[in-house]
Order: sequence, then C-alpha cells, then structure tokens
Amino acid sequence: MSGQRSRISRSQSLTQQVARNVRNDIAAGVLRDGQPLPPTRELAEQWGVSVFTISEAMKLLADEGLIVSKPRAGRVVNAPEQAGRNEIRTRTPHVILIGGYAGSGKTELGRILARETGWPILDKDTLTRPVVEVALEILGRSPHDRDSETYLSIIRPREYEALMSAMTENVQCGTSAIVTAPFIRELRDKAWIDRTIASCEAMNAILSIVWVHCDADTMHTYVRHRGAARDSAKLENWDAYLGTIDLEFRPPVPHTLIDNSASGVPLQTQARWLLTSIVGTDAY
Repeated sequence: MSGQRSRISRSQSLTQQVARNVRNDIAAGVLRDGQPLPPTRELAEQWGVSVFTISEAMKLLADEGLIVSKPRAGRVVNAPEQAGRNEIRTRTPHVILIGGYAGSGKTELGRILARETGWPILDKDTLTRPVVEVALEILGRSPHDRDSETYLSIIRPREYEALMSAMTENVQCGTSAIVTAPFIRELRDKAWIDRTIASCEAMNAILSIVWVHCDADTMHTYVRHRGAARDSAKLENWDAYLGTIDLEFRPPVPHTLIDNSASGVPLQTQARWLLTSIVGTDAY
C-alpha cells in the first residue's frame, strides 16, 4: 500500500475494507444470524488492523442493522433473513461461471448467488484442494505450491477438468450451477471460452460469464485475513505479485463485471442485479 496516503485516508480505507468483507460474509452465510463476533481486540489481530479501525467498521455495520449489541453477548450478527430458503426455477439450466484474482471475492459472490437461487456452488478449491495437496506432495512439491511448472503443467489442468466435469454432470441432470475459480488462463483463451459455450449449448444450458474486480488494497486486506497457506508467497512480496497480474483485465467476450472494491455497491445488491439480468423471464 502506498506510503503517501495520509493516516486518515488510510484509516477510512481500511474501515471500508473490513466492513465490506464482514458484510459479504454475512450475505454469503459464512457468519450466521445470532453468531457472536470476537472482541474488538481479537478482531483487530485477525484483520491485522488497529482497534480503532475495527470499532469504526462495526459502527458502519451496526448502522446498517447487520450487527447488534446484546448484554453479555457483545456484538452479534443480525441476519434473520438467513432462515428463509430461496429457490429460483428456470425453464433451462443456467451456468454462472465466476472468475477473478485471489481475494477478489468470487467465492463470496458464488455463495451469495447460491443462497439467492438454491443452485449448487461448485468451487474449485473446495472440490479439489485435498487431492491437489496430496498429489503435489507425492511429486515432491510443497502442498501449497501454485507457481511451479509441476503444478501448472500437471496438476492445474486436472483441477479445471474435474471442476468442469462436475458442472457438466449437474447440467445433464437439468440443474443450474454456479462455478467459481480464478479462470485466469481460461478467460484469456477465446477458444476455451467458445468450447465451453458450445458445450453448454449442446446441453441446452445458458452460460453467463462473470468477472469479479477488486482494488489492490481491498484484495490485500482479504487475502491477509483469510490466512491461507497457498497465499503466503503472494503476501511475502505483495508488490511483486501485483506486478504479475492485470487488475484491468476483462474477459474478451460478453460478460458481467462485478466490482467488489471497498467503495463499490454491496456485493449482495450486485448479485441480485446479476440474477435479474441473466434469468429474467426464464424464471417460473
């Protein structure tokens, strides 16, 4: 992060970043209605920010009604709508393919969409990580390796093959699916995109491509907070990592752009806009 920022602007930015990520976790069901939040100091340690930043973020969320204070319980998540179950039925299966860089919020968007629709979420890491880690160890690599030629040429193609096979199996059963992964290489490859579109059309399914954008600072806050071992190399030299990605990248085909930056419209609101645009009159 730039050292040229004033302390005030940095504090405001971090407050928005923390508040947005907590808001996303509530919308995605990661934080549940009635769940007590850790004390302020513990949250500050988890997020790697000051106690002041956490207090200000909690004030924002309290003003929105997402956090309430209860005697002896402290701050508690207030999301009673989580108890309801939403379901969207469509005449034809829909596939929502969500890509984005690490920490952009693609999995959170997928979870929110799954809660809004009742459709299954197929997340690459959830489906493949345990097998990938064992395979890497067998091949003499770190289980957290995501940069070596061994991973990129041998393991990664099989990850995506398994993910897309799971999508195909759902669609063949007439079920819509939400598919989340970085899709960095895939969404740069027009031929891959065309094959995927053709595959969906052959199954009488409608494919919608979504790219999740996030500013570098918000992304860094989230990646640091989630503490995944696979992110350690990125966090050790964040500026060098940013030099390897293109935050202005957009897929070279029609797609929906979701802005998960701290200053953006709430992710849940954007998710609902997305569903309205892609489902429309196909819902019944």
